[in-house]
Amino acid sequence: MRVFRLIKIISVVLRFGLDEFLLAPARVRWMRAPLNTLLFMRDVSTPRAVRLRLALENLGPIFVKFGQMLSTRRDLIPLDIANELAKLQDQVPPFPSIEAIAVLEATYRKPLGEVFRSFEEIPVASASVAQVHFAELPDGREVAVKILRPGITQIIAHDVALLKVAADLIEWLWADGRRLKPRQVITEFEKHLEDELDLMREAANGSQLRSNFANSPLLLVPEMYWDYCSTEVMVMERMNGIPISQVDELRRAGVNIPKLAREGVEIFYTQVFRDGFFHADMHPGNVQVADNGQCIALDFGIMGTLTDTDKHYLAQNFIAFFRRDYKRVAEVHIESGWAPSDTRADELEAAIRSVCEPIFAKPLREVSFGNVLLRLFQTSRRFGIEVQPQLVLLQKTLLNIEGLGLQLDPELDLWKTAKPWLERWMSEQVGWRGFLKSLRAEAPNYATLLPQLPRLLHQYLDESPTEKIENVLEKLVAQVKRSNQLLALVAILLGVLIWIILKASL
Repeated sequence: MRVFRLIKIISVVLRFGLDEFLLAPARVRWMRAPLNTLLFMRDVSTPRAVRLRLALENLGPIFVKFGQMLSTRRDLIPLDIANELAKLQDQVPPFPSIEAIAVLEATYRKPLGEVFRSFEEIPVASASVAQVHFAELPDGREVAVKILRPGITQIIAHDVALLKVAADLIEWLWADGRRLKPRQVITEFEKHLEDELDLMREAANGSQLRSNFANSPLLLVPEMYWDYCSTEVMVMERMNGIPISQVDELRRAGVNIPKLAREGVEIFYTQVFRDGFFHADMHPGNVQVADNGQCIALDFGIMGTLTDTDKHYLAQNFIAFFRRDYKRVAEVHIESGWAPSDTRADELEAAIRSVCEPIFAKPLREVSFGNVLLRLFQTSRRFGIEVQPQLVLLQKTLLNIEGLGLQLDPELDLWKTAKPWLERWMSEQVGWRGFLKSLRAEAPNYATLLPQLPRLLHQYLDESPTEKIENVLEKLVAQVKRSNQLLALVAILLGVLIWIILKASL
């Protein structure tokens, strides 16, 4: 099977002239002329990015999904290709209903009629790895049933294996191939697919997002019905709403479109800066609007996460950027570890200034955070900066959200909407608010540790006490230099106090 699949891939590559990419390196460029002569009937006048998109569509759903993921890696691929691949739509013909029913009956080990009061055999949506049917539970609750495509795991394994072979070929042929890290990109793609193939994981993601926005006036998230969920089937509350892309229909329903656009951006920044857990696939097909104007989130296969450190440095980057403090942007990159420790801050500052300063030639309200990150990623290449995967996912999602917001309301002021969240986050991370928040979070640990401190210190200082005290203080000073947080400063003051007391007792 793999041999036949490889033959098809080669034929598609040649038909759409994708050998232009493979034969670009000097060592094999001589092969292009004879190949063009042999394949003189093909049309290669269409731009390369368009031909690549058409080829991926021709190869099937897994390659379409790979193209979608590749379009988000604007830090690695040319912009013309990234923009074209972003047009890929994951509209896949559904698999037969008889196969869907077979999956359900194998999962529940009973006839379908004993599981659902009713089941709509015609799917309401179909994607590359699963499709969705509406149904009704025995107690009358209306649900959406997501079912994995039969045999999709084997198909993905074969196609990913071939993509890895292609990645090895790119690294061997192309001098710049190693910098593009094709193997790493495909491994990342494989990981996303593995996540999407486990519907229990997706259900858990949706449940977490629902918990984060419990009683929120902004976002509705369907409830998961765990008794009916498995790795191959996910059953959730059926949501009734209007797709957010149908603006005319929303207007007829009386939805306040400018308010909806502002709230959509606010929802995303709440996820990022409050929760560090965000829906990373917020394209129009996954967002609906309820009758009361609330957004409805669907499809939780791809979720992004940010650590407190990520959020802290990200907020500092944004605020420094909008203050046009490029020195601070460079310093934050180095402090966070995003840039190598030996990077010269002044050189990185100059590079960031040359890229970002032209942005301020336009009104601030027109500045896109997603494009800010993209420009920073492009600048990073020159300094050997390893772009963090979680930040690339964030940048991709930012572009989606901002594009959707501006599509709804071209007058939307992205900065005005996001600024309160950035300022609130920074106020919670630094100064007394940040200190008190950290203190509250660590209080249970302190309650356990503090009674033990005298005994632990006595044991530790039993031999060569003066030298060990100095070592402890050195470590605390190093910590404050690394983190620059008030809590670490308090730890040093406590350490000095203990040192004075112990010195007096020796």
